[in-house]
Amino acid sequence: MRVVVKFGGTSLATKERIARAARSVTETVERGHQVIVVASALGEYTDELIEAVPDGVEPVAMDEILSMGERTSIRVLAAAIEAEGIDATYLEPGHPAWPICATETGELDLEATRFRVGELFAYVDGAVPVVAGFVAERPDGSIVTLGRGSSDTTAVALGSFLPADEVVIVSDVTGVMTADPRVVEGARNVDVIDADRLRELSLRGADVVSPDALALKDDDVGMRIVHYQQGDLLTGGTVVEGSFSSVVDLREGPIVAITIAGHALRSRPGIVERLTAQLHRVDIPIVALASGLNSLTFYVDADRADTAESALHETVLSAEYLWSVSRSEPLGIIRITGRDLGTDPDQLIDALDALSTVSIEPTDVITSATTTTLVVPWQVAEDALSAIQTGG
Repeated sequence: MRVVVKFGGTSLATKERIARAARSVTETVERGHQVIVVASALGEYTDELIEAVPDGVEPVAMDEILSMGERTSIRVLAAAIEAEGIDATYLEPGHPAWPICATETGELDLEATRFRVGELFAYVDGAVPVVAGFVAERPDGSIVTLGRGSSDTTAVALGSFLPADEVVIVSDVTGVMTADPRVVEGARNVDVIDADRLRELSLRGADVVSPDALALKDDDVGMRIVHYQQGDLLTGGTVVEGSFSSVVDLREGPIVAITIAGHALRSRPGIVERLTAQLHRVDIPIVALASGLNSLTFYVDADRADTAESALHETVLSAEYLWSVSRSEPLGIIRITGRDLGTDPDQLIDALDALSTVSIEPTDVITSATTTTLVVPWQVAEDALSAIQTGG
């Protein structure tokens, strides 16, 4: 079994934790598995470097300085692994086997990285490679840092391109939790989660795995998130299944928009719960929900529109701050799920431009971190889908 193991800064913050990390690697190797290690900077070392650098330092020099966190870490961890009796070799930009490449502008170069990863084992001669996270090499050989969380990206890129059987993220949490255990009492570990859902959580602030890393996860490569105190790298924690999907599809069947108008609804505590309860009472699922300052719009299946409108109207009659309920003509929902929707607004702009070329104007646009929903008239929904898929 081939395993890529990424150790976060917290898991390497003390001499004892470094020794524990090295032992977990050697024990995995001794069980017959091939291990590739990715290491973050020790503890809070990168933050300390940032605080130490005076203003005005050139970006190239800054990248060189910040890379020292990971470049120190890999030397320490490789030495600790060798102290356990297993050959190890550290890899940093400039090494003949260095795998992580960047473009001239400093972004991860996936094609060049894929090629270099394929040559990795030609150089390491059976030793455990200990790869610096966070950094990449430009075509001219200069070092560039890839941003917070990019050690995860390094690990997943290695795991997907080698390919590996599993990528193990060693962290200061026991896996994905139902809530932040530092804030919510009784939070528990989630045994299994799919990559789509975890990326959505990560983009919304769950500090478990970098969303950019999850966008690279291959469907055939397993992923596991474990706590640094666990010891056994291949059991426990949270298993991340599947890969992040990138699709454009049209929801089957028409829907309608039922809009409740009122006064300052966005600032009314409990109003969404109250209206949702009415739909739940008559067993009507909500396809999507949109809000304005003075309105709430529930999207439901067109064949249940009469029942939904009547149920919501009961609440309108019972609340003085609600004015009316209205219903649209049949609509269609086009869902765009993309790897970079959370960080790249051009994807939404491209979809809207494609619709404009066929003279279709969406009636609503609903966005989340990983999915954009475009609502269009039902009679032109197929044309809208085709336009977006072909770029107009």
